[in-house]
Amino acid sequence: MRIDIWADVVCPWCYIGKRRLEGALADFDQAHPDAEVETVWHSFELDPSAPRKPTESVVEMLGRKYGGGDDAGRQMVAQVEAVAAEEGLVFRHAESRHVNTFDAHRLLQLALAEGGPEVQGRLEERLLATYFVETGNLADHEVLARLGTEVGLDPERVAAVLAGKDYSDAVEADIDRARQYGANGVPFFVIDAKYGVSGAQSREVFGQVLERAWADRPVGDSAE
Repeated sequence: MRIDIWADVVCPWCYIGKRRLEGALADFDQAHPDAEVETVWHSFELDPSAPRKPTESVVEMLGRKYGGGDDAGRQMVAQVEAVAAEEGLVFRHAESRHVNTFDAHRLLQLALAEGGPEVQGRLEERLLATYFVETGNLADHEVLARLGTEVGLDPERVAAVLAGKDYSDAVEADIDRARQYGANGVPFFVIDAKYGVSGAQSREVFGQVLERAWADRPVGDSAE
């Protein structure tokens, strides 16, 4: 069974949805120990216009975008942080900067191409944790290079990709594909190219969709 996930690495609901899906997969694994599940992450930019060099915090950006100033932005962030805490995630999102994620997505494409879904999954987790827990700047090439090397990618290859434009087309293709699915926001999950799940649904909802996809698999396909 394959799960395709469209996400942005500065999207708090993507991190929350990731944790909820992981919980559902743990339940699914217990019920179906012989099942093989592959997860592939796909690129999506919530704000392509975000600066590569941060000029404001997320709190300031939200207050400016939706009105109400920093107090309103801080309240919005606090509400999401409370939900994240329920999933065991200790966000410091109020300290995060509003940054562009295109290069981070190019790095995720490299991880998939040269390390496969497992390495890409490790990088996705590190990018999310770096942004939401460690308040790191995901537009900073030094930060991205460190994270890429940390999950096992070749340092020279990482540096070369970040210095150029490699995988830009792959990022754009992912975004176009999301639009074809009708996904205007993330997270967006597609299970076995058949079942779409929009948003950070509950562990129970994810579990129901996984079971349905498993029940609908082709006859004789017992381990995929």
